[in-house]
Amino acid sequence: MQWGLGIALPLGEMALVLTLLVVLNLASLVRHRRVAADVSNGELFGALLFDLGALTTQLYLSGGASNPFISLYLLQVGLAAVLLERWSTWVLVVLASLGFVGLMGDHRPLALPLELDDGVPRLYLQGVFVCFLIGAGLLVLFLQRISRNLRNRDEKLADLRQRAVEEDHIVRMGLLASGAAHELGTPLSTLSVILNDWRRVPAITAEPELIAEIGEMQAQLDRCKTIVSGILMSSGETRAENPGRTTVRRFVDDLMAQWRSHRAPPAGLVYVNTFTPDAAIVSDPALKQVICNLFDNAQEASPEAMTVRIERRDQTLAIVVEDEGPGFTPDILAGLGKPYRSTKGRPGGGLGLFLVSNVMRKLGGTLTARNRDHGGACVTVTLPLAALSPVQAPEESRHGG
Repeated sequence: MQWGLGIALPLGEMALVLTLLVVLNLASLVRHRRVAADVSNGELFGALLFDLGALTTQLYLSGGASNPFISLYLLQVGLAAVLLERWSTWVLVVLASLGFVGLMGDHRPLALPLELDDGVPRLYLQGVFVCFLIGAGLLVLFLQRISRNLRNRDEKLADLRQRAVEEDHIVRMGLLASGAAHELGTPLSTLSVILNDWRRVPAITAEPELIAEIGEMQAQLDRCKTIVSGILMSSGETRAENPGRTTVRRFVDDLMAQWRSHRAPPAGLVYVNTFTPDAAIVSDPALKQVICNLFDNAQEASPEAMTVRIERRDQTLAIVVEDEGPGFTPDILAGLGKPYRSTKGRPGGGLGLFLVSNVMRKLGGTLTARNRDHGGACVTVTLPLAALSPVQAPEESRHGG
């Protein structure tokens, strides 16, 4: 401007401001290279405040609000809307507006040549200021909304990627379990045949103790075969029978009775089933496994006492399992449902709640966990009854259900 238009400017003072900006940028660059930590909102806010002050100073030295470069305030506002938190952005908008108003009343006038000195009406400057306020406000609103949408999109993409990894993990585990179940089927059948043959051996039939032990062995063997069949049914490979129709109360009562017969339940076990009114559901083997998994985890954490409550919450089944163990660590609570997060310290641990979480998610339910105030942990699973309600198959309709 000084050489092209013949307008005299205080170049010394303006160069000093530019020098300070260069020094700040160099210091920021050195800091970034020496410190690997992310730049905080406060640091960015301070840097933009310094830029805002430098721009205001340059405008003060070159005509104030009548300087056409007053619109550069919008650049600072735009950068703030993209880089800063919401409160910091609006503070910068307020400060830029105050700087604009200040420059309208106090600035160093330019010594314009006569051919350029047409005067700038104050009404025009007031209109430019109103335009600035509207532009700054809309710019902040739109940029912040765009930034928020982008963050939401990134979070959803990250969640989808995590789910894909978890589902791939489940598929691999299902294939492994299915393969193991197939491999175990033949030796279990062979052992069952051998035990049945032993029952007819005269030397064994004459010994009541041996007969009793063989009966116990056969019972445990049958249990192993039931577990193998359940694994195959859950993986969808074998469906020897249609899913059983039952009710919520009967389903959970039978499941608790079965778990008690196969485990050593705590002496202080409290089981309360207050699910009313009852509702018809389909007995799902996968759901049985995950609920028993919750019981097992509570029993391992608290061998002396645990509480199981079955509740109806509108159209939702809630199963609450409480124990008096050490509770969950903050890391496990923060990553609830993630694989291999466990306090048991054994290889492969932490898959129980991971499987529960994924089954709940597929059925439209939820899994929550917390530490109780007086010690122990509380795990709650909720399931919409609609996800468990029986759907009559065509074969059932033809045979009268």
